[in-house]
This record gives sequence, structure tokens and C-alpha cells, in this order.
Amino acid sequence: MAAETYNPWTIVNLVFTHLAEQGLHPTLGGEGHPGEPAAALLRALGITPTVEGDARVQAGIHDELAALRARMLGSGETP
Repeated sequence: MAAETYNPWTIVNLVFTHLAEQGLHPTLGGEGHPGEPAAALLRALGITPTVEGDARVQAGIHDELAALRARMLGSGETP
């Protein structure tokens, strides 16, 4: 049986909605990127977060690809 997958932000939203309905005012990542606190919340719920949904990983990939293009093609010029 294949493991179920979930959009991690859907689960975080569900938890935060439930907490707000209980009169609480949760915050996530109040001082920076919310990715790590969100991952910690998912782990606390027994869910293993994956890097595919992590915007920081995606940004790093885009930065690395841009640097490779600049090295290979020059100053952003297309062939």
C-alpha cells in the first residue's frame, strides 16, 4: 500500500482553523520563514514533511540554476 501524501499547508491550515475556532490566536514563524515551525508541527502530528513542499528548497534550486546559467551562458544572454 502506497503511503498517503498531504499538502503540508492544508494540514497546518486545518490545525490553525481548529485553534482559532477554540478562541486561540496561533502564529507560525512570527520571526522569519514559517517552513521550519510548520515542519515541526507536522512532525508532532506524526506526519513526515517532504522537501518538495518547502519553498526554501525551491528558492535554493532556482538560485543555483540561475548561477549555472550565468556561468555557462554569460551575463544572462540566451544563445
